[in-house]
Amino acid sequence: MTTTEQDAATRKGRGRPKTFDREAALDIALELFWRHGYEATSLADLVAATGAKAPTLYAEFTNKEGMFRAAVDRYTEKFASKSAAALSCPDSCVASGVENYFRSTAACFTDSEKPGGCFFICTSTGLSASSEDVAKMLRRRHDNQEQNLLEFLQDRQTAGELDPRADLKGISAWLGCLLQGMSVRAREGATEAELNALVDTLMLQWPVLSKLGVD
Repeated sequence: MTTTEQDAATRKGRGRPKTFDREAALDIALELFWRHGYEATSLADLVAATGAKAPTLYAEFTNKEGMFRAAVDRYTEKFASKSAAALSCPDSCVASGVENYFRSTAACFTDSEKPGGCFFICTSTGLSASSEDVAKMLRRRHDNQEQNLLEFLQDRQTAGELDPRADLKGISAWLGCLLQGMSVRAREGATEAELNALVDTLMLQWPVLSKLGVD
């Protein structure tokens, strides 16, 4: 290869843009938002952490909120769906389904590879009025968790595993509060064993809790 050809090849290599890895960037953004919150994470932080240029992020996500919404979807895809799968196992009884769900949640909330707690719950705290749209979106996502619990109980009630008079909305609301509490405890440093101790208490209460509303 001549010197001229070598120079041309070098210029061509330098001009070739790097391929943007959307999923890798979202994994990084997810952890930043999860650890520091929506408002405390700046676009400059996202640029520095992902190694992508700001115009690239704008082209892919429009703005910081767009990237956050994509990170929310990424969290649902990677983590939230695992707990839902544990809940909906058709081969388990209703009590086992609830227990599997909360033990899977305890493992997820305390995974040392990522920030503690639930991403939805952690990032929904501390939002100002200027982030109302983000707050509403996070509330809907968290409400979906409780709705999943309610639908699971309704299915098992239809199958005859729960008393037809049981207050399923009340039970799912109670379970949702436990979920929030576990997230807070995990964020504060609770271990998986400590969260599983709460699940142990839940299962001891389950025979009574599952009859909430029954005279």
